[in-house]
Amino acid sequence: MSGTKTKCLSAEGETLGPAVAQAAAVIRAGGTVAVPTETVYGLAARADDDLAVAAIYRAKGRPDFNPLIVHVADLAQAETIADFDAPARALAAAFWPGPLTLVLPRRAEARLCAAVSAGLPTVALRCPAHPVMRALIAAAGLPLAAPSANRSGAVSPTDAAHVAASLRGRIDLILDGGTCARGIESTIVAPRGAGRWAVLRPGPIARDQIAALLGAENEVPTGTGIEAPGQLASHYAPGKPVRLNAAAPAADEFMIGFGAVPGDVTLSAAGDLAEAAARLYACLHAAAASAQPRAAIAPVPDHAIGEAINDRLRRAAA
Repeated sequence: MSGTKTKCLSAEGETLGPAVAQAAAVIRAGGTVAVPTETVYGLAARADDDLAVAAIYRAKGRPDFNPLIVHVADLAQAETIADFDAPARALAAAFWPGPLTLVLPRRAEARLCAAVSAGLPTVALRCPAHPVMRALIAAAGLPLAAPSANRSGAVSPTDAAHVAASLRGRIDLILDGGTCARGIESTIVAPRGAGRWAVLRPGPIARDQIAALLGAENEVPTGTGIEAPGQLASHYAPGKPVRLNAAAPAADEFMIGFGAVPGDVTLSAAGDLAEAAARLYACLHAAAASAQPRAAIAPVPDHAIGEAINDRLRRAAA
């Protein structure tokens, strides 16, 4: 399908059913649909179709060595795609539906196109909680490949306007389901066998929550290769230089505040990390749109979801 005339449909309240039905028809025909999740907006296509997945990579300008997350309806569907060991099942039971992605060995008979895994023997799986994304998976009747709905390397979208600004004319349809609640991409965990595990990307599910379930003593280092989305050194960038841990802005800087440090916008005036995560990309979009040629960002504590916020900020500044 062609994305030269991207449509945008409301998918809230009474409009949810008809909009999702239209989106499911686009998906089944091999098209691309931007859809809200509880983390950020994703760019969805059927995960079993080479041309549909190629359309995701083409729309985003995404490098083909960067794998995609496959979104599933439930654990039963996930187990047709990947091999689950006991730790993986424990994580799914604790955090699905929700903002957790598991990187697991891909089953040989899995009906996925090769590009989803970017040539790796693993696949990244998530069961999302957002009602619009869940309705789309159910209506399409298919697992959906869905990275963030933005140009590759740029700031992730947390509302439909962000998607339109980045991808209008490059995709077929946008489902407008309002602002994403979490505002930061899913935590990605890879079980490593023998009870071991690694966090490949921090996110809303904090490291200590994983450790409480699987044992902190079983955590192992991430490794150096690209195993999952969000591991590129430079990512989430607003298109201008970013200075971190700033107590105050320079004259040519757009300031993103936090807590007691004020700014042109703030992640959270109350110093609330959950609010900061939800507002992170909206603030980076504001910095990108500002007249100032540079951006500065106040310090954010590096614990709980603050680890994920600082991970994104370091990559934005790289």
